Amino acid sequence: MTSGVAARRVTIYHPFMDPRPAIVQSDRCVLLEVDHPGYEAARRLLCRFAELEKSPEHVHTYRISALSLWNAASAGMTATDVIDGLASVSRFALPETIAREITELMGRHGLCRLENDQDGDDGYLVLQVADAKLAARFISDKKLGSLLMKRDEQLLLRRAHRGAVKQYVLGLGYPVDDRAGLIDGEKLELGLRLDAFSLYPYQESALRAFLDSGSHGVVVLPCGAGKTILGASVIAELQTRALVVTTSREACSQWRRELLARTTLTAAEIAIYSSDKKAMGAVTITTYGMLAQKGGSGPTGCRHFDLLAREPWGILIYDEVHLLPAPIFRLAAELQARRRLGLTATLVREDGRAGDVFALVGPKRYDVPWRDLEASGHIAAAACFELRIPLTDEARAEYNCASARERHQLAAENPEKLRIVGDLLERHAGDRVLVVGSYLDSLRACANAYSLPIVTGETPHSQREELYDGFRKGTVRRLALSRVGGLALDLPDANVLIQISGTMGSRQEEAQRLGRVLRPKPGGATFYTLVSFDTVEQESALHRQLFLTEQGYRYYIEDVRPVAEQGNERGGQTLH
Repeated sequence: MTSGVAARRVTIYHPFMDPRPAIVQSDRCVLLEVDHPGYEAARRLLCRFAELEKSPEHVHTYRISALSLWNAASAGMTATDVIDGLASVSRFALPETIAREITELMGRHGLCRLENDQDGDDGYLVLQVADAKLAARFISDKKLGSLLMKRDEQLLLRRAHRGAVKQYVLGLGYPVDDRAGLIDGEKLELGLRLDAFSLYPYQESALRAFLDSGSHGVVVLPCGAGKTILGASVIAELQTRALVVTTSREACSQWRRELLARTTLTAAEIAIYSSDKKAMGAVTITTYGMLAQKGGSGPTGCRHFDLLAREPWGILIYDEVHLLPAPIFRLAAELQARRRLGLTATLVREDGRAGDVFALVGPKRYDVPWRDLEASGHIAAAACFELRIPLTDEARAEYNCASARERHQLAAENPEKLRIVGDLLERHAGDRVLVVGSYLDSLRACANAYSLPIVTGETPHSQREELYDGFRKGTVRRLALSRVGGLALDLPDANVLIQISGTMGSRQEEAQRLGRVLRPKPGGATFYTLVSFDTVEQESALHRQLFLTEQGYRYYIEDVRPVAEQGNERGGQTLH
């Protein structure tokens, strides 16, 4: 295998020829030249108010969307900040429409404000709309108008419709600044064990940003940056009972371990509400799957949700909020009177429902780039490689005759990948290695070929915990994981990850998998993704790379020759 650093074009810039790296277009699209000396500073600016859409080698494409501008406004940026920032990196004068559109869109932030009804029934809230024509539009809207009523110059809504109104108004193009009252919840005395740890400056900043915002919103921190510690700190600051919702039973156990280690809560005060034991405590931890289970005669038809919703929680914590399942959006709308903290490593949603996270959990309150924490040593430095592996002649013939659905699986299960995994395992013989994949047959074949313990959805919970514990202690040094092992899993000593297949073009998955090896450690981390050359998998990989580029990582690409072209070097088993 080569050094992994692809040959790069060398361009000499003259400061009077093209001193700025970006081209801003009238459709709110920004083209950013990667090889320009000003690329990094421009990237850091753009990620505050724009979304990365494409990231080929030399020119990256950003899109300034309404939601990205509203998140920027929620974080304190003004239209002037955005316009001046664009002008500072743009090679040409800004198109005339750009400043006007940015000002208009960011001006919508704050037009609609939700407040308590000071003059009437406590069962109602007031939707303050600063523009009379907009208020009239809301009333005349068939669906929204059925949820609103007019009293003098005010619009009223029932408290039960709080979430639905916020969702619908956002869908019309206007974010709602929710300042209505929140339930304090039942008091809970606890503290942080500051004799054992202290908050890093970025964690302290995230905590203050969330609390100062009114205690509803999303904090974006890299995997390995201590999102669980931040959650514990929020509970300790608010001194109230808490419900934590996460992705899996393993994540529930991890949250419980962290809360016991970081706070003065006792084991009796922290409960896991699961299918095995419906336990509730001062802090209760459950999964999205449990909340969404149908059954019962309660108001939502989800028995566990209806039971938990009656408890006097003062804070709801949505772990991995970017993965909030669609049914949970409806349930989240029922809990708008509670403080809400969303924790995630990336706000990207491939289904386009990021607006629902904004409306029902809250806007982005704090974000720190992954590379900033890498530079400060708070997460591991990572080298990312994509290895492009040709199909064998036999596999190529089958691929060419396959349907679109079958092609994804055939590319993912390219038999040549098995050989490459062997080479990588040999190269990293002394390392702590995770091999991950979305297709079980190829993952099991890999585990069998190289005697790797494997965790899939069929692995009993007790066996999973035993393997994870063994990996943490060093008795298990290599582990194969299906998708069930990718989320909210704390294996801090892992320093090499080999991804043999992914889920289409999911940036969420790329973030989670890279995050498995980013806990701080000497020597940094290495992330490999194996991609079948000239297949639909290569196209999907281009989309997944967007996440890495958003965070400032360079993604090195190497072509791996088939065995037949490699001669007899080490029996034809080496990477080229």
